[in-house]
Amino acid sequence: MKPLTWKRLTARQRTTALARPAQASRPQVTAAVTRILGAVRRDGDRALRRFTAQFDGVDVRSLRVTPGEFAAAEKLLLPADKAALRTACRNLRKFHAAQRPVALRVETTPGIVCEKISRPIARVGLYVPGGSAPLFSTALMLGVPAQLAGCPQRVLCTPPGRDGRINPWILYAAQLCGITTVCKIGGAQAIAAMAYGTRSVPACDKLFGPGNAFVTEAKRQVSRSGALVAIDLPAGPSEVMVVADRTANAGFVAADLLSQAEHGPDSQVVLVTLSAPLATRVQKEIARQLAVLPRAGIARRALAASRIFVAATAREAVEIANAYAPEHLILQVKQPRALLAGITSAGSVFLGPWTPESLGDYASGTNHVLPTDGWARSCSGLGLADFLRSMTVQTSSPRGLQRLGPVVERLALAENLAAHQRAVSVRLQQLSR
Repeated sequence: MKPLTWKRLTARQRTTALARPAQASRPQVTAAVTRILGAVRRDGDRALRRFTAQFDGVDVRSLRVTPGEFAAAEKLLLPADKAALRTACRNLRKFHAAQRPVALRVETTPGIVCEKISRPIARVGLYVPGGSAPLFSTALMLGVPAQLAGCPQRVLCTPPGRDGRINPWILYAAQLCGITTVCKIGGAQAIAAMAYGTRSVPACDKLFGPGNAFVTEAKRQVSRSGALVAIDLPAGPSEVMVVADRTANAGFVAADLLSQAEHGPDSQVVLVTLSAPLATRVQKEIARQLAVLPRAGIARRALAASRIFVAATAREAVEIANAYAPEHLILQVKQPRALLAGITSAGSVFLGPWTPESLGDYASGTNHVLPTDGWARSCSGLGLADFLRSMTVQTSSPRGLQRLGPVVERLALAENLAAHQRAVSVRLQQLSR
């Protein structure tokens, strides 16, 4: 990665340098996903078994995980493993429980009371990626807020391994969240099943969870298919930006960059530094740490599309960060909170040298399902509110209607909506008798 000096780049060069790596051919992905969705909608469980054999290389007789499989999975984990998951779960509960909305009640006019109340989404579908790195942490990130929100039906889909089983860590995480409906289905076909419903998979009202290009495209398509299913947020390949000044530890910075690069070859890592010598030290550290990294091959492919920027000032570094709008933003600078004040676009921010992004991925309490690909400009990371619906309620007393009714009558007539005006006037006439 050759460092780029930000102030020497033209506006076009800056845009090009901040662009995410090109994803899989979108037309091909779109067409493939369309075919999968159509097959699942038409053939249900039969299509799900066919795609599981085709894409996961396993014939699954029962698509649902049985109680016996839950029990067997728990026995496979060491006591220390289960304790670690319980600690992560406890911290997630603590942070997400604090997000519970407070009922709102306001008397806007004497006799007119407006309220805002929340209700859980009835049926939620939770997607947990599998593949080379089964993300049991995602099961907690989705399951904890869904449980706290009180969603009555929670369905979790995740791809099976070659042995036809679900990773035991994922099953134990699901148990901790009270999830009993777990299905051995991955990819776009899992999204289709939760959107449309099959004999084994209940239809859901909203779908959650990250995934590859096919999962992301499937979520996009089902949300527009007339299935009346919503989705959480755009979540594609993982990314991290580290902003570091001359006080930063080069080894820490390299480790943070590699922690995201190992996610997949389409991940992106970006370093913004106020010190050119630090950039050189970080590159040397990356090479040293890669030598012992089990997923070094994947990380190297991600690093090939990554960037290093040299900023002249802290303000310039903040400008770069906001322009990129990273999923994860790490501020390894002497005064991180001073920079935080100017940050407007990031999924989740990590302050100081002792706050690696890995904390948020697993156990600090924040949610790791975050907007990627620049969506942090307009979208937020997952939280308790995403599993709730809010409704407004209003009540008027006779006195309140007498006060506000004439205003509404005038406004309705100004819009040429006489029936609206009459709905008020008939009541006012009754009160005047």
